[in-house]
Amino acid sequence: MKISLKALRVNAEMTQESAAKALDITVRTLQNWENYDTSPTAQQLLKICNTYNCELADIFLPSMLAKSENTEQTAE
Repeated sequence: MKISLKALRVNAEMTQESAAKALDITVRTLQNWENYDTSPTAQQLLKICNTYNCELADIFLPSMLAKSENTEQTAE
């Protein structure tokens, strides 16, 4: 079962402020990720897994964002 970034943070008992600090990002960036306005990079996803103690396969990312990232990668 996949879980949202917000749920992973809450399950890790972290506030947005503490999670942002641990991930070395701004609170606004974290909010954008949690609201699916933007998505983390592959490197940031690995840091999220380490911070929230989860597996990459556990993280829910909307298919629309995943497709747009794949499109950008193939265009390079």
